[in-house]
Amino acid sequence: MLVRDAEPKDIPVILALYNRAVRETTAAWTTQEETLDARLTWYEGRMKQGLPVIVAADEEDQVAGFASYGPFRAKEGYRYTAEHTVYVDPARQRQGIGRTLMTRLIEIAEANGIHVLVGGVDGDNGASIALHQSLGFEVSGRLPQTGTKFERWLDLVFLTKVLNVSGSPAE
Repeated sequence: MLVRDAEPKDIPVILALYNRAVRETTAAWTTQEETLDARLTWYEGRMKQGLPVIVAADEEDQVAGFASYGPFRAKEGYRYTAEHTVYVDPARQRQGIGRTLMTRLIEIAEANGIHVLVGGVDGDNGASIALHQSLGFEVSGRLPQTGTKFERWLDLVFLTKVLNVSGSPAE
């Protein structure tokens, strides 16, 4: 798998991966699928803010997954913390694609001065939690029955990884 920056031509596949997760999984806590225009706006917004959107593509340049990060919270006190997202085509899961995307996203975050990466994962998604832990993330909290989807309550597990372990932040 080649990990590269996403391009506008990748947005339909990114949209399909995300909307599939909306329809069929608890990875996205919404039942509202996005439109192509909305996902293009998301992508363009990330580009304008200098935020990464990366894809994993095979030899034929078929996108098998994507990852990104953005602000964790809007207030300036959180400016060194980012929340990430990773989606992998279900037909390509358990092939190391998620790990490859996450590893590259961590490298990008470190290079961009991010101090902490945060992942919010459905508490029943043991595979995602295990992947995060194998990459050095720690379970930092579990918020019971915080969300709902498919007529059941969902726990939100926060996983964090401290990057750039150094002195105090530059003010």
